[in-house]
Parts: sequence; C-alpha cells; structure tokens
Amino acid sequence: MLISLQILRISIDMVIIAFILIGSLLGFGIISYRKVAHPKWIVPREIFPTLWREILNSEVVFYASLNSEEKIRFEYKVQEFLLNCRITGVKTTVNLTDKILVASSAVIPVFGFDSWKYTNIREVLLYPAMFDENYQFEGESNRQILGMVGNQSMEGIMILSKQALNLGFKNESDKENTAIHEFVHLIDKSDGEIDGIPKVLMQKQYAIPWIDLITKEMDRIYEGKSDINPYGGTNRAEFFSVVSEYFFERPKLLQEKHPELYDLLEKIFNQNMADRKLAKKQVSIGRNDPCVCESGEKFENCCGSVHYKKPI
Repeated sequence: MLISLQILRISIDMVIIAFILIGSLLGFGIISYRKVAHPKWIVPREIFPTLWREILNSEVVFYASLNSEEKIRFEYKVQEFLLNCRITGVKTTVNLTDKILVASSAVIPVFGFDSWKYTNIREVLLYPAMFDENYQFEGESNRQILGMVGNQSMEGIMILSKQALNLGFKNESDKENTAIHEFVHLIDKSDGEIDGIPKVLMQKQYAIPWIDLITKEMDRIYEGKSDINPYGGTNRAEFFSVVSEYFFERPKLLQEKHPELYDLLEKIFNQNMADRKLAKKQVSIGRNDPCVCESGEKFENCCGSVHYKKPI
C-alpha cells in the first residue's frame, strides 16, 4: 500500500510538473506575441474632437463620401487606432494632420469589417523623406523607398515617408497611396505570410479565382497591356497592394477598365467603392511641376520617380 501511494504521489507530481512546463511554454508564447500585439486593447471613451473631424472632411475624400452613420463609425476607428498605435517622427515633426492621415490609411481598407483590430502593429515611424534598405534617409545612398512593413528585427513597426503619406492624400488622380499600400501589406501579413492572398478577409470560394486573376493581370503588366502600376508585376503581394490602392483611389476607373478585378476586390474588402462619391477637388500633378513635398525638385525627379519597397 505504501509503495502504491508513493507511485501515486510521483504520478501526481509528474502531472503538476507537466502542467507547469506547459504553462511556462504558453506563457512564453503569449509574452512573445504581446511584443507585437497589444496586451490590453484600448477603446475610445471620449468625444471625437471637432478639429479632427475638420481635418477628415478637408483631407480624406473617403471620409467625406460617407453618410452620417458611417462617418461616426470611421471616426471611432480612427480614434481607436491612434489609441493603440504610436505615430513617431524620426528627424521630422509629426502634426495632427499626419496622425489623422496615418490612421485613415489604416481604417480605409478594413472599413467593411466592424470588428477588425490591427493587433500586429504598435508603432508607425514617419521619416522626413525616402529611405534606403538600411533605413537611412540622409547621405549619398540610393534612397528610393517610400514605405515598409517591418521585418523580423522591426516586428510590429511600419515606416512611412512623410512626403509620400501627404502626397497620397493630395493627389487622388494617380491611383497611388503609399500608406494604404503598406496597410494592405499588413492585412495580408495577418494570416502569417505576405503572399497577396488575404485569407483573413477572403472567403474560401474566391481564393482560386483571385489567384487565377492575379496571374492573368500580371501577365498583362509584363506585356505592357495594363494601366496598373508596373510595380504590381513584382510578385503577388505587391500586386495585391498596388491594385488595392487603385481600388480605393480610382474605383470607377478600375471598374471600367478591370471589371473582374474590381468585382473580386469589392468582395475581399466588403466595400462597393464605385458607388462612393469621392468629391474632393482632384489635383493633377504634372511631371515637371514642383514636387508637393516642397523639396524644390520637379515631381518627376522626386516623389514621382520612385516605387514601393517590397516588404521584407
């Protein structure tokens, strides 16, 4: 009997040790995850500031196209994003408009999903200008990057050129918006990999048609038969982000020129963009015009000359 009790005691001890080990492993996993995700999600509890609303109305055509109820929801999401993600300037000032534009860029692609939360980002770094692969924006290096989703050494961080951020909202006729581009990469990354197939948003029945369509449209880009930004031909991930910019910036044109592509993007994002009245005055920037970033260079030789960096 004594031996049996000892065996029982040993067995119980082993079970307890096993639970402790499992708990420790799980605890490590949770801690590791929370380095990226927020340990406690903060929700808005204050009235949306009037000044913020004025900035949205004047700078964000997507917001201006919403009805009253949708605007309230958009405001809540902007406020929520800024409570849970820092916007930090690196050798540049960050004003309220910059913050509102970053948050709007995050909200626009997921506006069709009420419960969406960006738990895989904790900070957006605003650089004063373009940067290189070593994150340098000064000196003689080849600086051609406008935005980037952080790699393993910068997990949970996005970098955006402040110039590109503002240009994306000043020029609605060019089918491009750097910040939306990068947040679409972040959405794509939510399922574990950036591959151009947003499994967290896409219903299963659309996956194969989407892959087939990507292949067809990329072939058209290679053949020079498409008005889609050639950078979309780099890979599936870049194609998804590039056509998402097109979808949110020039939806009616996309529907006209690429009806099948528009239809699938409408299903992916759960938004009918072509019915929205994007009513802000369109700003057309010629290649020889002064760059809107006020660098003193021609637009062609400055912000208009660069493409997006492939996320690492």
